[in-house]
Amino acid sequence: MGHPIYEIVKRYKSGEKVGIFSVCCSNQYVIEAAMSRLKDTNMHLLIESTANQVDQFGGYTGMKPKDYVDYIYKLAEVNNFPKDRIILGGDHLGPLTWTNLDPKEAMENSKKLVREYVLAGFTKIHLDTSMPIKGDLESGNFGDEIISKRAAILCKVCEDAYKELLEINKDVIHPVYVIGSEVPIPGGAQAEEEEEEGIAVTKVSNFKNTVETFKESFKNEGLEEAWNYVVGVVVQPGVEFSSDHVWGYNRDNAKELTEALNDYENLAFEAHSTDYQTPKALKEMVEDGYIILKVGPALTFGFREGAFALNAMENELLKYNPDLELSRFMDVLEFNMIKDPKDWEKHYSGSSEKIKFDRRYSLSDRCRYYMPREDVNFALDKMLDNLSKVDIPITLVSQFMHTQYKKVRDGVLELSAKELLKDRIGEYIDDYIFATK
Repeated sequence: MGHPIYEIVKRYKSGEKVGIFSVCCSNQYVIEAAMSRLKDTNMHLLIESTANQVDQFGGYTGMKPKDYVDYIYKLAEVNNFPKDRIILGGDHLGPLTWTNLDPKEAMENSKKLVREYVLAGFTKIHLDTSMPIKGDLESGNFGDEIISKRAAILCKVCEDAYKELLEINKDVIHPVYVIGSEVPIPGGAQAEEEEEEGIAVTKVSNFKNTVETFKESFKNEGLEEAWNYVVGVVVQPGVEFSSDHVWGYNRDNAKELTEALNDYENLAFEAHSTDYQTPKALKEMVEDGYIILKVGPALTFGFREGAFALNAMENELLKYNPDLELSRFMDVLEFNMIKDPKDWEKHYSGSSEKIKFDRRYSLSDRCRYYMPREDVNFALDKMLDNLSKVDIPITLVSQFMHTQYKKVRDGVLELSAKELLKDRIGEYIDDYIFATK
């Protein structure tokens, strides 16, 4: 049996304008929303964890690769989503979080990382060695050759791990790989850029050099067979977002890069930072060969919007109820972000008023890093529990979540806090279903 993504690439190359979107997230409600949206389709659900979220030490979620797999499959069981339609991917697997270490130590950590991912059952592996490690820039030699050599070393570890799995289960699916040397950093642009300058599209010469350099490095590691499982190359098609701006896709600007893809029979493009693109833009990207669309912050942004709306409903309904303690969800979240600013301070700048605004409403959605914290998560659960104990007036739903109000009125959405929240997130997921189906 071929890998589903491999099959999607073949379908695209044969003329079908199809793709797949990747939910890069660990948020329970985001994942459940995606499962709900795709349950009655024949589409695969691709879920990816990033190297800083999940690693052999636990990442910022506290989960190791096997823990994440168990977590996703448990959600699938609870939500009656077929496990055989779930593809698990590892995003930015490499020295992303160890760039301050010397190259030998950083690569040893990276080897253990990719090995644990493959052994845990992840079958889409983004080999990302595009970031310089300690001393690389000082050497003056950092470029495609070093990047591709390190990626090939990690791929060999993946292949060896896959062979271990084969000894246990001969039907285990072979992982597919995504490569690249011009890889946008996770989570959007950190520094503000002038809107009129736009985002530079990957040059055709750079794209072709990346492919050929990686292919040669794979050959040098004896990985000619593994090269056949490279399905995607990460490029920059000119899309990005920052704290308060979105650079939209312009297919004319990306035309030369798009046309260059025709020279490679089995390769497609993977596009990162596609968050907040319009449905039309996403559809055009898929048509143009960027058939793996990565999305993360936009989905947790939708979660944040839904949670804030529910908090407003809770306050309106229960502020005078002596029997229920308010969750103060928004206040608890804000307090945690102020108390420990390390996950947002490099992303937000300007006046104190602007920073305060961005902490809550930025497109970068650094709020997502604080949701797993014990007291923030407790406040969220408290809010949802409070709202489950009362009848939410349809007028309040109309006031704060009008799209969901219409669905409730039409009888297609249950009037409960959790379903309102997941459906709010689903509005963003709908754009990706439209673009890739």
